[in-house]
Amino acid sequence: MNEELRYRGRIAQVGIYLKKLIRMFVYQNDWKMLPMAALIGGVVTFAVGGSLFHTQEGTLSGCFALVCVCIWNGFFNSIQSVCRERPVIKREHRSGMHITSYIAAHMIYQMILCALETVIVLFICGQAGIAFPAEGVITRFFIVDFGISMFLITYAADMMSLAISSLVRNTTTAMTVMPFMLIFQLIFSGGLVLLEGPAAKLKSITAAKWGLQNLCALSDYNNQPMVTLWNTIWKFRAMEIDGQYPIKMMTDYIAANNMRDQLLQESGQYNMNPEYVREAANILHCWGMLLLIIVLFAVLSVILLEFIDRDKR
Repeated sequence: MNEELRYRGRIAQVGIYLKKLIRMFVYQNDWKMLPMAALIGGVVTFAVGGSLFHTQEGTLSGCFALVCVCIWNGFFNSIQSVCRERPVIKREHRSGMHITSYIAAHMIYQMILCALETVIVLFICGQAGIAFPAEGVITRFFIVDFGISMFLITYAADMMSLAISSLVRNTTTAMTVMPFMLIFQLIFSGGLVLLEGPAAKLKSITAAKWGLQNLCALSDYNNQPMVTLWNTIWKFRAMEIDGQYPIKMMTDYIAANNMRDQLLQESGQYNMNPEYVREAANILHCWGMLLLIIVLFAVLSVILLEFIDRDKR
């Protein structure tokens, strides 16, 4: 391999390393990432798929769960891909390997892997009975917009993980760091914990935040009914005040006059989130931020590996 690399240009080296990665996919069990993606997608859709795209609460929890799937898949794709062959990279870099070619090959390979995982997860969602809306925002088809968004989330997480793999010394360290990366992404996505003050500003540096905003906006979160208010009021039907049951009387009146759906819809209007507006500009902005994360961490991977010859570890 060293002699082959010595006299090849950058583009040719991309092809050489891409073929190497494909061989590793086939013969070193890297293909196991695909059934793992199917398993994780199946578990998540089974848990939260029933109310996705129907209520604000169901859409938020369902989109958050899908973002978790994307982040998880992306992190696992590349967290060990560089550090597991660090001595080989150092030796081949001294023999004429271009780091940009090496990372470019990884980017192409990981892009294909992320695309396959996205298709698998969407297929699992369909098989689980999730009914996707028909009309998209950017394209004519919702499933295409949603698929592009999930792919970008997965790929952004993948490039983050690739940068970590380019930094750490071995696979043990990489697998130790990965849970902290995952926790940081999920906490600062804005979907799990209500963030205020300085903590809220950290959301913008996470792929999970832009991914959740993207999926919720596509899903038309703001125009869906909210059921939390009604369900909470319903729990207090047995409350007695001076021998009267005012909450029971109110809920019975609403139900008898077929006003429940109107109440749910009105509740949703008071629970709108300006970040989840279903507009092309909002979707494209989220896509742009995810692409920026992809590019920044790919460049960071190159920079980190350019100094591999000085690594005395």
